Amino acid sequence: MTLFKRTESKEALFSLFKLSGPIVLANILQTTYQLIDTFWLGRIGAGAVAAVSLSFPLLFLVISLGIGLTIAGSIMVAQYKGMHDQRMINYSTSQTYLVMFFVSLLLAAAGYFFSDPLMRLVGAEGQILRDAVDYFQVSSIGFIFLFMFFVYQSLMRGIGNVIGPTFVVLTTVILNLFLDPLFIYGWGPIPAMGVSGAAMASVLTQGLSALIGFIIIYRGKGGIQLNFKDFRWDLRFIKTMMKLGLPSSLELSTRALGMSALIVLVTGFGSMVMASYGIGARILSFVIIPALGLSSATTTLVGQHMGAQEVDKAREIGVISQKVAFFGLTAIGMILFVFAEQLTAFFVPGETEVIKNGAMFIKIMAPSFGLLGLQQVTNGVFNGAGYTLASMVMSIIALWIIRFPLAYWLAYETSLSYDGIWWAFPISNLIAAGIALIWFRRGTWEKKKRVNFQAA
Repeated sequence: MTLFKRTESKEALFSLFKLSGPIVLANILQTTYQLIDTFWLGRIGAGAVAAVSLSFPLLFLVISLGIGLTIAGSIMVAQYKGMHDQRMINYSTSQTYLVMFFVSLLLAAAGYFFSDPLMRLVGAEGQILRDAVDYFQVSSIGFIFLFMFFVYQSLMRGIGNVIGPTFVVLTTVILNLFLDPLFIYGWGPIPAMGVSGAAMASVLTQGLSALIGFIIIYRGKGGIQLNFKDFRWDLRFIKTMMKLGLPSSLELSTRALGMSALIVLVTGFGSMVMASYGIGARILSFVIIPALGLSSATTTLVGQHMGAQEVDKAREIGVISQKVAFFGLTAIGMILFVFAEQLTAFFVPGETEVIKNGAMFIKIMAPSFGLLGLQQVTNGVFNGAGYTLASMVMSIIALWIIRFPLAYWLAYETSLSYDGIWWAFPISNLIAAGIALIWFRRGTWEKKKRVNFQAA
């Protein structure tokens, strides 16, 4: 008995892979930024890795507040694509760029000026605090470029054009591969900047990717035409965008806050455990990429089918995506379970204790990766239908009602110690996946009305 029997299912599977493949590759390349940083900073020592590990969840927290709005733009563009309304695709693009430019300015300023209290809040001290603040401040400057690229990437994905963004990311990652050691260790007239040098390299490459993306859309390449005449505040559009985007922003920020809250628990066990957590979290962020790629592709396809009022096809895409995510990520998890020590040692060679603890974190999480994938692609279904509130609620339940309280209890009230934090991950993944599956099968998302907005 096969998972996909009917011709229609095979066609849906082909569409899913056609879209998700380049998205997965682009996400892998984007995650490579952090992996390259970790690789080079690991040569400085565990303290440098710990500083970046502290910064990363809080950076994601600030970034997530804006990413949700780019998701809203993607949802609207996907549904208008299903309606074959090119005018509204172009109008949504211009409005999304306008809104996100000002949002990025606000978040960049907030991230820069509040970097020190944020790092102290999660328990950073001494040299780790100084390095974490430096990394956070430089990274905050790059928010403007980062969000402009996210807008380009999200809108292109909304209309099903995923090849262009992948090539842009590939170009900048290759550049970052050379800039990272240059700015971290210095060479010639360029001084060694250490941890902040890694952030500087990322900011420069992000600026290049944002510029390339803007030029492509401005010239009308790839199915979208940017029109400066539409660069005016349209409060009706902004209201629609906020209604779709704010739940997505809250969902992503909830995840980031969850990771940050766990860091507060981890810091109580010292820098070695902090570094181990950082390595394990980076591996997790790399592993989840296929799920996020499938989720993004699912959002696009579901959005287009809902725009065309093809609910049955939207549901079929959701079921197929769930199967692929569950079985595919379970297989990846088993591979990582076997090679956990080697992966950890690659990032922090010679750090015996960090390698041991980081490998244990990976081994405990790995068997539940399929469940995590199922939850992510179900979120993609809800987002494509414009039912972003459901994704937000599931994240709050998984992270704040289950994972954080459980991690605290296991780590501080049982003999598991910091291993209890690791065990909170698979348990919360199991419960969240169950909730997602039940919610999907109830069919509430199928009754959501498609986007109904016209340009002013």
